[in-house]
Amino acid sequence: MFQMKKILSGWVKGKEGVAAIEAAMIFPLMLMIFLGVFDAGNAILANQKTVRASQVVADLITRKSIVSAADVTEAMDAGRLALEPLDSSSYGVDIVSVRFDEDANSSIEWRETLNMGSVPDALSAVSALEDEDEGVVMVSVTYVYTPLFSSFISGPLTMNEVAFSRGRRTPVITHE
Repeated sequence: MFQMKKILSGWVKGKEGVAAIEAAMIFPLMLMIFLGVFDAGNAILANQKTVRASQVVADLITRKSIVSAADVTEAMDAGRLALEPLDSSSYGVDIVSVRFDEDANSSIEWRETLNMGSVPDALSAVSALEDEDEGVVMVSVTYVYTPLFSSFISGPLTMNEVAFSRGRRTPVITHE
């Protein structure tokens, strides 16, 4: 015990002791900053993957003029795969095909939703895209990202992205 006291008092009096104390005080702060940057980078990546998932689903749906249930399921699965390597258990998608009549009034042609609630204002969201005898597909993707280290500070982050796309072959995408 006496030797330990002698060593500690030597550290405190010497420059080596000051450097060790400074390092011990700064290390936790530096570690927190590093882990925060790691979580922020992963959150940005998750957001980019959410954007990509909505675009992939919209693109796959609008390739055909008539989609089957299998086509819709495949598009939803492709959106889930766009999130790889992230955990996709919180992935949700809402696909809405909207038709505009000869007076540019909108109506929902069909809708498929998976693992999330339906977007309540889908028709108002596409109102700026109204064009006579046309249509649009709106794909809304939701993903909940839980930070690995800083979840006790921020909690889970919910990311929402909406993609709009017009049919390639026909103005309105219909469902079998």
